[in-house]
Amino acid sequence: MDSANKLEQQSILITPNSHQTSTMAYLRSLVDYQYLLKNLVRRDLTARYKNSLLGVLWSLLTPLFMMLVYTVLFTVLRSGNQIRLFYIFILAGLVPWMFHGSTVSAGTVSVTANASLVKKVYFPRMLLPLSALLSSFVNFLFAFGILLVFLFISGIGLTIHALWVPVILIIQMIFMLGISMILSAINVFYRDVRMIMDVVLLAWFFLTPVFYPLEDFNNQAQLMGVQFDAARMMRWINPMASIVDGYRTVLWGTLTSDGPASMEPLNLIRTFLTAVIVFGIGLYIFRRYEHLFGEVL
Repeated sequence: MDSANKLEQQSILITPNSHQTSTMAYLRSLVDYQYLLKNLVRRDLTARYKNSLLGVLWSLLTPLFMMLVYTVLFTVLRSGNQIRLFYIFILAGLVPWMFHGSTVSAGTVSVTANASLVKKVYFPRMLLPLSALLSSFVNFLFAFGILLVFLFISGIGLTIHALWVPVILIIQMIFMLGISMILSAINVFYRDVRMIMDVVLLAWFFLTPVFYPLEDFNNQAQLMGVQFDAARMMRWINPMASIVDGYRTVLWGTLTSDGPASMEPLNLIRTFLTAVIVFGIGLYIFRRYEHLFGEVL
């Protein structure tokens, strides 16, 4: 019996007594299906590394390889780079970005990839993008462990500012779950979303300060005759810019600091509010069309 059949048998044990109209009741119902969520995450991780020689080691090797490529590119092949401990600078940006990229990619197809399960049994469909988030979170923990190792090897270690990391992580997960719910719902009706997101994620990567600091942006940029603060505008229109910059600030520091620095509370509050708004929109759209998933699939 394959894993999908096992999940079908388990999820049919609990059936809804009535249609959940309350958002809070819907979210509370997720607790009743926590066993299914655990199995979905386990299945996603198993499928991801199935027939892989190195298995979970890829969670460690991928950020290390990317760190090596960017370090060689920007410190060896490109002259004039004055960023201290550039490999830490890169890794502190790569790890949260890879978490974001893998979550959004997996979250986009989370419903369509489980079409047989959606059509056969009842369960809160939100478990599907949530399981994509949590399976990517497991890989993030491995990659973050590598970042911690390099932080101590480099002599930076962890400072009091690292206490901001759980807060930034929670904000990032709220934001990504909201994005995943929006995209997974739309992808059920328009399968072009997956292809479009491949391009969007590539552009999103270059618009996020992963391999460059936000301080590189001109304070007074000009577009079509309109002047604006480029770094400030980037923080407003791209929450991942603030999130990645937040990780880097509290773990590595800034261009003007000698080590890790504290977050600016106003920036964090603004990013949190943006994440909550995106999550609210995602939850509304997902719940609005959730009952149609089985018919369309």
